[in-house]
Amino acid sequence: MSSISDRIERMIKQMLEESDGEILIVRNEMASRINVVPSQISYVLSTRFTNVQGYLTESKRGGGGGIVLKRVTPSRRSAYLMHACNAIGDSVSFAEAKVLIRNFEDYGAIDAVMASVMRAAVSNKALAGLDPFDKNEVRAAILQNMLAALAAD
Repeated sequence: MSSISDRIERMIKQMLEESDGEILIVRNEMASRINVVPSQISYVLSTRFTNVQGYLTESKRGGGGGIVLKRVTPSRRSAYLMHACNAIGDSVSFAEAKVLIRNFEDYGAIDAVMASVMRAAVSNKALAGLDPFDKNEVRAAILQNMLAALAAD
């Protein structure tokens, strides 16, 4: 017998298959349709539909809200960016991030403007308000999210 999480995952994957690779999930509606609590939907999304697994999620506010889920369709560029996203891990220093971003630019995965934006987003200055012990973890998360968003385009 499959678990509730497995059923939810199958349902979401079926919805993605029937769409163009992007769906809007309204947690409360989905939860009531399959008789689960909304937090179970959130759990499945956060554990089985991650950047590392080739998905991009973003919260949608207003109009009942919801979560937009996109499946990243691999191309050479997106495959490279997703591989880099997976390789980053849980923590990255600013020096390491700058090297990675420079490599992305050198390999033609991003242009000079995007490289500049990425460096600014993960800079020590941008993360100045954080506890020093959290900076590298937050930097890794920001970099991974940016790469996943770029891979989705």
